[in-house]
Amino acid sequence: MRRVAILGAGMVPFGKYPGKTLSEIAWPAVKAAIEDSNIPKKTIEAAYCGTALGGMMSGQRILKTLGITGLPIINIENACSSSSTAFREAWIAVAAGVYDVVVVIGVEKLTKFGGGTLPLEKEDFEVAHGLVMPALYAMRARRYMHEFGLTEDHLAKVSVKARNHGKHNPDAQLREPTTVEEVNRSRPVADPLKLFHCCPSGDGAAAVLICAEDVASKYGGVPINVVGSEINSGKYMTGFRDMTSPEITVRGAAQLYEEAGIGPEDIDLAEVHDAFSIAELLYYEALGFCPRGEAGRLIDEGETSVGGRIPVNPSGGLLAKGHPIGATGVAQIVEIVRQLRGQCGDRQVEDAKVGLTHCTGGGVSGFDHGVCSIHLFSR
Repeated sequence: MRRVAILGAGMVPFGKYPGKTLSEIAWPAVKAAIEDSNIPKKTIEAAYCGTALGGMMSGQRILKTLGITGLPIINIENACSSSSTAFREAWIAVAAGVYDVVVVIGVEKLTKFGGGTLPLEKEDFEVAHGLVMPALYAMRARRYMHEFGLTEDHLAKVSVKARNHGKHNPDAQLREPTTVEEVNRSRPVADPLKLFHCCPSGDGAAAVLICAEDVASKYGGVPINVVGSEINSGKYMTGFRDMTSPEITVRGAAQLYEEAGIGPEDIDLAEVHDAFSIAELLYYEALGFCPRGEAGRLIDEGETSVGGRIPVNPSGGLLAKGHPIGATGVAQIVEIVRQLRGQCGDRQVEDAKVGLTHCTGGGVSGFDHGVCSIHLFSR
């Protein structure tokens, strides 16, 4: 397997673009990634596009605007991990020598649904009986609070941290700071979760250009190395499930650390799937950043803020940056690339050398999550 590097990264500000088509939202992100890489677009040999709800042939619809046609374009759906799955497939293809230069796109336009929770498949037993994502995470929060003494203030502090980071990110959907009191006063969604505990719905796109390491050296710039990649599906369980520990993330993280030959103590920053504030706290433990039951301590002591021991979601995360679901995986990678290059201004993690991205996807009964993708990068 060849070593693979990211040479270009681009995204558009996440937000609400009801007047734009999916391709109109996405092509500027692709153009930005190509320009960032200094690689001529004619050199691109294949494209991988991840979107959960974007419709048929999303990649073709996007790339024709840029005159990138006639090459293999692979469209991938895998819930919230759609574009992080696309990235993994592109990484495998380049590492195996199938292609030298590939573009990866993540895109979603959620405003077409007019608001509300994500539309899940009604054929699923739990979905058919009303188990939408906010309800599921509310149950996880209540159980964790019962087991480990977590408080609503701890949940609120995650949202406050996200906004404090997001205010420094020009691509974030929510950039206004908030307070614990404001979070706790926001309208109820699913007890104990309030509105500010939940990621906003919106539209967005991100893209990266990846290539073989020897190809990257021809074009200059600052290549970011892909250290490792893991993707897993959940294990189907009909009986008891421990809602305080996401088994799929624990398993995937252990596999990735073994693959890369490093541990959680070697990671300088992480972008994790904080669709709800409780999720970020659960992932502190699942990714090995602290022992079970200590997530509240990490947020209390500022260890996961920029300037802390292990900054988590310096981009603002899904809670502030936003969560156009198919775009999220690649957007996380864009943030890590920029952090490892030292391009993030007031949200920059000092001397960042190793970064992790983590993205899940759910909505199927019997599974902790349906999918989990985790990637490691270094400079």
